[in-house]
Amino acid sequence: MKKVSEYFGCNVFNDSVMKERLSEDVYRQLQRTVKQGRHLDVGLANSVASAMKDWAIEKGATHFTHWFQPMTGVTAEKHDSFVVPAEGGKVLMEFSGKELIQGEPDASSFPSGGLRATFEARGYTAWDATSYAFIKDGVLCIPTAFCSYGGHALDKKTPLLRSMETLNRQAMRIVRLFGNEDVTSVNVTVGAEQEYFLIDQSVFDKRKDLIYTGRTLFGARPPKGQELGDHYFGAIKPRVQRFMTELDEELWKLGILAKTEHNEAAPAQHELAPVYTTTNIAADHNQLTMELMQKIARKHGMVCLLHEKPFAGVNGSGKHNNWSISTNTGVNLLNPGDTPAENAQFLLFLCAVIKAVDDSQELLRISIASAGNDHRLGANEAPPAIVSIFLGEELTEILTAIKNDTPYGGKEKELLKVGVHTLPRFPKDTTDRNRTSPFAFTGNKFEFRMLGSSDSISECNVVLNTAVAESLRQFADELEASDDREKALHDLIRRVVTDHSRIIFNGNGYDAAWRFEAEKRGLCNLKSTPDALAHYLDEKNVALFTSHKVYSEEEMRARCEIMNENYSKIINIEALAMLDMVNKDILPAESRYIHELADTANAKAALAFSVACDYETELVKELSSLESAVYAKKKELESDMIAANDCEDSASLARFSRDRIVADMTQLRILVDELEMKTDAKCWPYPSYGSILFSVK
Repeated sequence: MKKVSEYFGCNVFNDSVMKERLSEDVYRQLQRTVKQGRHLDVGLANSVASAMKDWAIEKGATHFTHWFQPMTGVTAEKHDSFVVPAEGGKVLMEFSGKELIQGEPDASSFPSGGLRATFEARGYTAWDATSYAFIKDGVLCIPTAFCSYGGHALDKKTPLLRSMETLNRQAMRIVRLFGNEDVTSVNVTVGAEQEYFLIDQSVFDKRKDLIYTGRTLFGARPPKGQELGDHYFGAIKPRVQRFMTELDEELWKLGILAKTEHNEAAPAQHELAPVYTTTNIAADHNQLTMELMQKIARKHGMVCLLHEKPFAGVNGSGKHNNWSISTNTGVNLLNPGDTPAENAQFLLFLCAVIKAVDDSQELLRISIASAGNDHRLGANEAPPAIVSIFLGEELTEILTAIKNDTPYGGKEKELLKVGVHTLPRFPKDTTDRNRTSPFAFTGNKFEFRMLGSSDSISECNVVLNTAVAESLRQFADELEASDDREKALHDLIRRVVTDHSRIIFNGNGYDAAWRFEAEKRGLCNLKSTPDALAHYLDEKNVALFTSHKVYSEEEMRARCEIMNENYSKIINIEALAMLDMVNKDILPAESRYIHELADTANAKAALAFSVACDYETELVKELSSLESAVYAKKKELESDMIAANDCEDSASLARFSRDRIVADMTQLRILVDELEMKTDAKCWPYPSYGSILFSVK
């Protein structure tokens, strides 16, 4: 059996492979081109493409693809073979620099939000040379960005790369102010913890709702859920362990640093956490992780569910985005240092994040908004829809002391001054984590916990990077213009803490009292996706993205359109699936069962039972009443779905879907679940929650 170190990254055209297969001159030119963000010279691209093709063919690849991430939320690929015709009816295996750098997939069927008409089909993919090419299923995959014929971003990667560039640019201004002349770049790093469910293939195949929507639209709660907490961190079942082992192996072959795996809180729920890496690579890796989870689960006779709320009554699944910022020299800028100067720098970057989160709380909420995540946020399983920051007692006390010009740590302590000659050494990570906080500081990074399990991590990191870059831009402008930089630094940090302390909350985010407190503080509580999207095109948000050239206003309007449309389409699919289940399976099955009960009651009456037939008679009445209520609510849902066609635009349709369609679906589910509780299990047309959640033995 091979050691992990022997096969880790074996399917990746990584730096080690490039050093081995490229000439020293070509390798050096490529590294310089990548680091400086220059366009790739055609001659250089030809050399790289030739080496990449030879390596891929040796690995068994016959095709290549530009692997990209359109606005569908999943990845896309079009496979082209290396084969070209040669004389004598033979073929050659070729791959040019032009094919490496740019592709032209048909863009007509991808969401564009009106950026191009359907007949304007041409789109372009462009190689993201900072993310290594890799081999998947015998295909050479080249990570790329995706844009329209007119140059508009049609994907999630392009804005992410833009946001990383703008953050690097503004952060470099700050590190230069602190005399870090050896630093040449600042990188954003991310580690995305991934939660998921595993259920047996056989029960999945019998549930139309899981097949069509990824979640159960009906289902009465089983006698046992997660109440005992016995699944969380419990012994991993052998079948699940075999899945995890194969998943790790395949991820490691792709250079993905899968690190931690364990059972999560709900039955059948699990989590995988990687070591964090550069943000665009982390985004690529997370997409691959989700794809491999689903593919490998099938090999083991299971289905991996990535929906945010596949089962009512137990915890849903999220994705924790661990975000940090570091220099190319290895200094984590969110880590308290050993000197007053390092701590002053740390405080400034900390304040940049605090200001960014407060200023862009609506955008952060929008970045994780989806129909699926709306079911999860605010329950005792995920942070509330209110964005806030957890800093812990130590840091909060330090910032409060600076804000109020009061002693830190007691009267015997001196006043804190951020000037590099007076700031003391800070304690590191001395407080417990707050699992209810949407945005928690955890020692040297922030953990953004609001993401849904199926989300691309690109969206939230675009917002984080750009918002922090704007804070740093304002800080740099002010400090660079100051004659007394130490005083200006102290005054700046004090002002930021004073102006933005409302966003800091170290308490229990699940407590109902926090909602009232947050409202008093002026924080947003955007409970649904339509609520959040109503703020996407606010003037300050458009100004933020356009000023840093992360999005154009046209691109923002297109994305808002896509998100509203996606929300309504998901609700529509779920409603149609509900109606299909009720009309074709649930009502017919219930009718047969009621008829069977009635026949039994009549038979007992004919035999003159002394107890008559109370059980059957009463149950027939109850079930008949519920059946009528289900039928009536089903008709109401059908009527509202017809009325939805009268909505004038995507935003009004999203609001209508939330207010009417979702409300109908919720009420219909309550009735059907009650019906299930009173129906013979043999007569119910679908596997129960108990049989699904405990299906993997």
